[in-house]
Amino acid sequence: MKQVWYLLYNVFIIPILRTVLFLGQFINPKIRTGIEGRKKLVENLIIDLAGIDRSKKMIWFHSSSMGEFEQAKPIIEKLRSSKKVNIIITFFSPSGYTNSLKYPHADIIAYFPYDTPGTTARFLNLVRPNLAVFMRYDIWPNMIWQLEKKRIPSFIVDATMRSKTPRKWVLSKSFHKSLYSHVTRILAVSEEDELNFREFDVKREIIKAVGDTRFDRVYQKSINAKDKKLFKDGFFNGKKVFVLGSSWESDHEVMIPALLKLMKYDLNVITVIVPHEPTILHLEEIENSIAGSFKSIRFSYLNNYKDERVIVIDSIGVLLTLYTYAHAAYVGGSFKQGIHNVLEPAVYGIPVLFGPRHENSQEAIQLYKIGGGICVRNKKEAYRKLRKIFSDDELRKKLGKISFDYVRENVGATSRILAEFDKFI
Repeated sequence: MKQVWYLLYNVFIIPILRTVLFLGQFINPKIRTGIEGRKKLVENLIIDLAGIDRSKKMIWFHSSSMGEFEQAKPIIEKLRSSKKVNIIITFFSPSGYTNSLKYPHADIIAYFPYDTPGTTARFLNLVRPNLAVFMRYDIWPNMIWQLEKKRIPSFIVDATMRSKTPRKWVLSKSFHKSLYSHVTRILAVSEEDELNFREFDVKREIIKAVGDTRFDRVYQKSINAKDKKLFKDGFFNGKKVFVLGSSWESDHEVMIPALLKLMKYDLNVITVIVPHEPTILHLEEIENSIAGSFKSIRFSYLNNYKDERVIVIDSIGVLLTLYTYAHAAYVGGSFKQGIHNVLEPAVYGIPVLFGPRHENSQEAIQLYKIGGGICVRNKKEAYRKLRKIFSDDELRKKLGKISFDYVRENVGATSRILAEFDKFI
């Protein structure tokens, strides 16, 4: 079956992908950046590899973008601390590549090559990895086939497989069944995902549920975040802090009216709003929606703080640390297209609120099921639930403990993954 899919993929699908990329570069800057970045891929690899100590084993990690790379970091960092290895990291997306160039635990950072037989073979001949690790789902057929041909072990880590996925459609299932049979190991995040992978007739010894490194990563980052100071000591003394994180306009339409009503009822509540895209336009829209009720101040002007009860964050990269000050939090995206990371606030032992569109997150689903997560569907429901958790300290602490215990109990995937690596390196 491999030969059939090899021909179909390379004769039909690859030319279509080439055409899409060629046309896409004229309308999408990211595609254009990716094409430009790959023009000197081989040349840059040759230069970078010249300084590599080949007496050490080469471990290659591939991530589609920044989100998947965050999941790889706990593995990379623990691997570097326990073994003398070289680490090469590749990305499919330009944003992942550009934002990770200064990552200190990598020896080489590069783009993933175009997935043709020739380019993948040349990449592997240059890099000569002892182990290839694909994070989550971004695997490419020719690369998988080339890895098997060269007898290089390949892993899919933090692998997920939903029960209702297009990968299970008839033709897609046949294709993926063939592809997964050429992977050395599939390390799934849960037993449910493992069972879903088994529907592709994956051999028992190939697939194993070991957990999700996102729990390890967020737990690790939370420890570091507690040492960072965004506000002066005692800034929030006597206050109850609510963080509206990674929020979009659709989240603001529901949550801001509910929060303003809560703040009139409870004079000790302070709201910190962290828009997903802190552009001037979005910041002004937020400030205008609050202006009739409360005064607000932007984070960058905090030196002029005069007891404003709404703080609008106009910078990026501080959300995880902001959650350390929160008594409860809302995670955005769940009134739009899909929820952001609910583990980031949960690790601090606080109730986590979100909207109805959270099916993309198994963590949100589980948090809701066990009680640490609170789903709100409209303004009235949001206000009612906010008032309940802010007027009942014992309830708030109880729900927060559920959130924290959920994260803590799922930490440890990194060690289990490295134990699987040890069998091959």
